[in-house]
Amino acid sequence: MKISPIAASALAVLSFAALGCSRLDMQDQPKYRPQRPSQFFADGRSERQPVEGTIARGTLDEDTAFYQGKDAAGKDIEAFPIAVDKKVIERGQQRYDIYCAPCHGRIGNGLGMIVRRGFKQPPSYHIDRLRQAPVGHFYDVITNGYGAMLNYSAQVEPRDRWAIVAYIRALQYAENANINDLPQEARSRIPAAGTAPSKAQQSEPIAPNDTDFSNFPAVPATPSGVPGAAGAGAAPSNQPERK
Repeated sequence: MKISPIAASALAVLSFAALGCSRLDMQDQPKYRPQRPSQFFADGRSERQPVEGTIARGTLDEDTAFYQGKDAAGKDIEAFPIAVDKKVIERGQQRYDIYCAPCHGRIGNGLGMIVRRGFKQPPSYHIDRLRQAPVGHFYDVITNGYGAMLNYSAQVEPRDRWAIVAYIRALQYAENANINDLPQEARSRIPAAGTAPSKAQQSEPIAPNDTDFSNFPAVPATPSGVPGAAGAGAAPSNQPERK
C-alpha cells in the first residue's frame, strides 16, 4: 500500500506533535522536592549541607559592634554604633511602646500592663545598675533575651534595637534630669512648685483607676472580667521561666 507524499508529511507532523506533548520528561523528571529523603546520598538527605564557613549573600554581618553590641574582645560596647538623633529616638519610642512597654511600662519603671495582671515584674530601668550599664548590654538583652525575657531578634531588626536602646537612655535621662538641663523655653512650661498642672500637662497615671489596684504594686492584681482573673491580690504567674 502506497502512501502519498502529502499523507506521509501529515503523519510525520502528527508524530512530532505527539512526542512534544509527552509529559514523561517534564512532569516525571528525576528530581527531589525540598525536605524529601534520598537514597542516593549516604545521609539519606536530598539537600547537601553548605560548605563549612559558607555565608549567604547579604548576611556577612562583619560589624560586630552593630550586629552584636560587642567589641573585638567580646565586651558590651559603651558607645552607640549609629548616629543618634531625634528621628532615631522617636523611632525607638514607637518600637518600645509596641514591644517593650507591655512588660517594662511606658516610662521604664517595670510596671507594664502584664505585670499588673500578675506576671513577673522586670527591674526598673532607673535603678543604678541599669543606669550604669553599657548600651551594648541592652542591645544584647533584646537580641538574645535575659532571664524570663525571651529574645526579640526575630521581631526587631538590628537598627531598631539600637533605636530602642537610645529611647531607653532618653527615659533614664528624663527620670534623673535637672530642671537646669532644660532650655529656657521648656522651663517656662513647667508649673511652679505648689501649682496644680494644667490638663495639657497632666500625664496618664502609672496605674489605672481600678479598685483591684488599690495597693499596686505591693499586691499584684488581675482585675475581674479578664480571662483567668483571680480578683484583687492575684498571685503572680507560676509559668516556667528561662534560666
